[in-house]
Amino acid sequence: MRTLLLRLEPIIWLLFGGGIMVGTILLPGFLLTVGLAGPLGLLPEGALDFDRVHAIASHPVGRAVFLAIIVLPLWKGAHHTRSLMADWLGHGADGVVGSLLYAIAVVGSVLGIAAVLAI
Repeated sequence: MRTLLLRLEPIIWLLFGGGIMVGTILLPGFLLTVGLAGPLGLLPEGALDFDRVHAIASHPVGRAVFLAIIVLPLWKGAHHTRSLMADWLGHGADGVVGSLLYAIAVVGSVLGIAAVLAI
């Protein structure tokens, strides 16, 4: 199992790097807008109406942004957790722990893709 993880390492690092970029650039702005500014009434009236948000989410660029916000942080979290578990449990359990965490990221990614495509 460890050799498979070593072969997939460049792909995992690509997703991890994308997760870092999304997690530091897009996600804070998204969370501040939707989670803080909207409920506090700091946005113009109707800015987060269902029809407007649905139109954005239905556009190909909007879908790509939503996919990035959902999928890439999963891989970032999986990779950080794998590194943490390697520090705690040692590198002997890295194959099992890494496989489990990346399997969770794959399942979450597939579910996220299915949810965004269903919009």
